[in-house]
Parts: sequence; structure tokens; C-alpha cells
Amino acid sequence: MSSPKVLFGFHAVGVRLKTAPQSIIEIYYEPTRRDQRMRQFLERAKEAGVRLIEADGLRIAKLSGSHGHQGVAARVHPVEQAASLDDLLDRLEAEGQAPLLLVLDGVTDPHNLGACLRVADGAGAHAVIAPKDHACGINATVAKVASGAAETVPYFMVTNLARTLGELKERNIWVIGTSDDAPRTLYQADLKGPVALVLGAEGPGMRQLTRKTCDELVGIPMQGAVESLNVSVASGVCLYEALRQRQ
Repeated sequence: MSSPKVLFGFHAVGVRLKTAPQSIIEIYYEPTRRDQRMRQFLERAKEAGVRLIEADGLRIAKLSGSHGHQGVAARVHPVEQAASLDDLLDRLEAEGQAPLLLVLDGVTDPHNLGACLRVADGAGAHAVIAPKDHACGINATVAKVASGAAETVPYFMVTNLARTLGELKERNIWVIGTSDDAPRTLYQADLKGPVALVLGAEGPGMRQLTRKTCDELVGIPMQGAVESLNVSVASGVCLYEALRQRQ
């Protein structure tokens, strides 16, 4: 089994309590916090039979690497997700589901990644894909911002993003990139079938090779003075348009 990791904040720890309580080694909590949210949280933890340890705010901050822990942190074993992207896609094909994938090219900020995972979970995306050498991994900050979605949405870091996109295309997954200078808007694209939506980091956008590998480029209409959206907001716009079309 891989080494334990730390989750912190009510959302991240609460989702783990709900989905996989047996994976929690112990929960540290601040006993001076006695509000209703903490009381309800501790009740759920006790019902799940999880070991509870009192700790002051400083100890929890050291454990979680952040002062935004809300008085709660947990040491947990990683939860098994699909072992690989191929395994996940094979399963979706067997179940007759059209994959909805979010591909992030060059998103290195943990707050942005956490927000992207959260919106991917909300819109029902099956996975988030990123390149190993131009991306942020899952850490405690990502898990906190993701509000539990780091536990529920598979995150695959691949060695060669262009090659992975090529493999998706071989599986008849339509690869749609987002770009400010795209000839068509997102709302003109057909997102009902198997789709991978590719977004680049703010500023540089997608890398040239990633852009060339896409089947189609679309833009998000911008009506005001700003030229682009934060990548997590853009991810939300794109994924929820796919969800709208699919429903």
C-alpha cells in the first residue's frame, strides 16, 4: 500500500468520511472549536469509528502545511481509483458511456488544479488528464481547494500529452481545444459524444504541439474588457455546456 497522505478542511475530510471511512488512519481536531459544524463533524467521525486526536491549531497547521485547515486534518491511506486511463476508458466503453474528459496543459498552480477538479466532479467528468512535466500533482492544498473532488475524480499525469491525445483519438474521442482565436465558439461544438476538452494555462494557453493535435478549436465568447478567464472558470463553462448538451 502506498504511503499515507494528509487531507485537511471540513470538505476534504468530510468527503473521505462519507466515501471511504475505512481508509482514515486518524483525524486531528482542535478541541477549542465547539461550533455546530465541528460538533456535527465529530459526531459523524465517531459514528464511523474513526480514531480522533485532539491537537492545537499549530500542530494541525504543521501536519497539513497550511493555516487554512479549519481545525481539522486527517492522515489517510490513498483510495484506489482506476489504475490507468486505459482501464477507465475500457470500463466506460463496456458500460456504454460516452467519456467526458478534461485535459489541462500547463496548469501548475495548486489552487487552479483544485478548482478544476471540483468543477470536473460537479459536471460529471470521468477524469482529468495532465502532462507530468508541465503540471501540478495532487497535494494537500489541491485536496483542500477541491473540496473532496481530489478523492472522486481520477487524475492521470501522462508522460507525453500529445501522444495520449493521439491515443484518445484512436478510441474515437473527439479532442476539442480552447483558444482565444478559434474560428467557432464552444456553443457551436457538438459535445454530446465522447469528448476530451483541452485547456491551457492562463497567459500562454496550450502548447503548440497540443494545439496541433486537437481535432477542433473553439473559443469562449468574451463580451467585456478582459481577454480571458481563469482556467478553472473556463473549465466550468466548457464542462457544464457539455453536461447541458448531454442532458
